[in-house]
Amino acid sequence: MKAAGVVVEYNPLHNGHVHHLKETRRITDADVVIAVMSGNFLQRGEPAFIDKWTRTELALTSGADIVLELPYRFAVAQASEFAEGAIGILAAARCSMYCFGSEDGRIEPFLNTLRLLEDEETGYEAEVRRLVKTGISYPSALSQAYRSVAEASADTGPLADLTKPNNILGFHYMKAARSIAPEMTAFTIGRTGTGYHDLVADPDSGIMSATAIREAVRTEGITDGVLRAVPARTASAMDLFREEHSGFGGWDRFWPILRPLIIRDGAGRLRETAEMTEGLEHRIVRAALEASTFTEFMEAVKTKRYTWTRIQRILIHVLCGMDRNDFSRLRHPRYLRLLGMTAAGRTYLNLYKDDFGLPLVSRAASSDDPMLAADIRASDMYAVGIGDRPGKDFRTRPIMTD
Repeated sequence: MKAAGVVVEYNPLHNGHVHHLKETRRITDADVVIAVMSGNFLQRGEPAFIDKWTRTELALTSGADIVLELPYRFAVAQASEFAEGAIGILAAARCSMYCFGSEDGRIEPFLNTLRLLEDEETGYEAEVRRLVKTGISYPSALSQAYRSVAEASADTGPLADLTKPNNILGFHYMKAARSIAPEMTAFTIGRTGTGYHDLVADPDSGIMSATAIREAVRTEGITDGVLRAVPARTASAMDLFREEHSGFGGWDRFWPILRPLIIRDGAGRLRETAEMTEGLEHRIVRAALEASTFTEFMEAVKTKRYTWTRIQRILIHVLCGMDRNDFSRLRHPRYLRLLGMTAAGRTYLNLYKDDFGLPLVSRAASSDDPMLAADIRASDMYAVGIGDRPGKDFRTRPIMTD
């Protein structure tokens, strides 16, 4: 059986995601589609809108055959480490192909960009270091350095636009695969409808960004625009989640938990948090003492050098107790955490699980791995934030659908 992989968050799953799953199966001619999905905290440093088990079921009813959890260590990390963790899991699960959504919609620009940055690696990295020293954020330095290298290079053919969020992730997937699993074939499909961060729906396409969906549902409920943009199962799942948890996951729910943790720990203990650098812990403590809302807090902490996203990821680490030593030590995936499967996915697992590159974990209780312990701790903190009972990872079996 041929397996194609996708890397997803589904926060929440919408029509664009369904299109991606269908197109992945079509263009790769895969027998099964394996989704590596972030758990209850996400790459941009946010609590998931709805929990990972709900999102797993939506994925399985929308075209995925197997859902594996991207461990917390990689799910809440910068793009390069996020991609390395995801590609490592897909390779270990014997995926021969992977497919990502992109603004460019063609593989050639990504291949050209990879070759260019490999050829110009020394100059590119030197320019990044120079720009960071000027006080701009690391992502901005990467973008400016890339633009400088691209403008100075000879004709290399079309290059990927690395100012676009999905293109950036796609580039990192391909870069990671080149070193981890060069035999895996890359595919990409163009994003349709609205952009990644757009807050309005495109009524003609039936596509609405996940950002816009979350904003609409929080402020107005499940509107006609949302209903056009998501599968009926997603709308039902959001309705049920809101009813059971009196709302959705988001920083407004977690700020009352995070703030006392910051004040209790103080700068001394916060300094040991993963990704905390250059005295940022002092700004965080000062802001926590004075801010009454999460937005006020973030406005007080953010600087030209530290992006909103990076600060949020650090705060997730504070919330979930991820220190710098574990973050540095846990550099590579250590297992395949099964969240759910269809009948075809079950067949695939029965055929190949003994040949996987990493052990398959179907129950949290079956492993005491420190990376898995971090996943469970994150799930428990998410449960506290949404008013649920901790321990769900121990009580929940992998979801199975027909």
